[in-house]
Amino acid sequence: MESRAFGRYGPRLPVIGMGTSWTFDVRGTTEEAARRKIVDGALAAGTCVFDSSPMYGQAERVLGAALSGRREQGFVATKVWSAWTEEARKQIGASLGFFAGRVDLYQVHNLVAWRERLDMLDELRATGRVALVGATHHSPSAFPELARVMQSGRVQAIQMPYNPLEREVEREILPLAESLGLGVLIMRPLGQVRVVANPPPAAELKPLERFGVFTWAQALLKWALSDRRTHIALPATANPEHMRENAAAGEPPWLDDEARERVASLARPGGYV
Repeated sequence: MESRAFGRYGPRLPVIGMGTSWTFDVRGTTEEAARRKIVDGALAAGTCVFDSSPMYGQAERVLGAALSGRREQGFVATKVWSAWTEEARKQIGASLGFFAGRVDLYQVHNLVAWRERLDMLDELRATGRVALVGATHHSPSAFPELARVMQSGRVQAIQMPYNPLEREVEREILPLAESLGLGVLIMRPLGQVRVVANPPPAAELKPLERFGVFTWAQALLKWALSDRRTHIALPATANPEHMRENAAAGEPPWLDDEARERVASLARPGGYV
């Protein structure tokens, strides 16, 4: 799998990571053991970036348990999400407990109380418990605010959606991130559920096989990562085989402009017959 420098401030990291929204919000020995197997498969396939949040129910705890005894093998990104200072402190304390006292990238989720939360995260960064600080948002309506946070000089990374049907970041956010040397994480690289759950016929993907694309999910991941201003895509899955397929999409060659347009066309409603 290809690795890219995670912006100007981060280490080199594999381009395919793993999200935990929905998929790691589980309880019980059997379900948690199954999630550990997914982490096993991710690490074996060369994926080491894991993204979580207190918004995702039990996901942080389950991911932390899956990394128990091998925490140093993972690059953990998580988030703080609260307008209330005491609640934010509780979230951060819990997260640090789940991840052996250290978070590699701590993000302000959806820019909630971002000035105050960045103050808290800066303190943790000074002590070495947090390596990098970032900000996230999922909505284009918040991108002007995200740009202001980026220009503040207080974050080293951002996370936002990027897929063939959500391309708003191409206008300002990606150029700005590139100019500032920020790490870029992609949420929703597979699009909304209706995109990845409605793949085009296999014959439509045939021309993409020369790029190492054999599944619709791989086409979508390659599409996003072929924009070299991005660094890590974060597909989520509860299926170990899908994890291996996703990881394979992190291998060059990358899509050229014509191939990217083909994928974008196939993703649009009515894009194929």
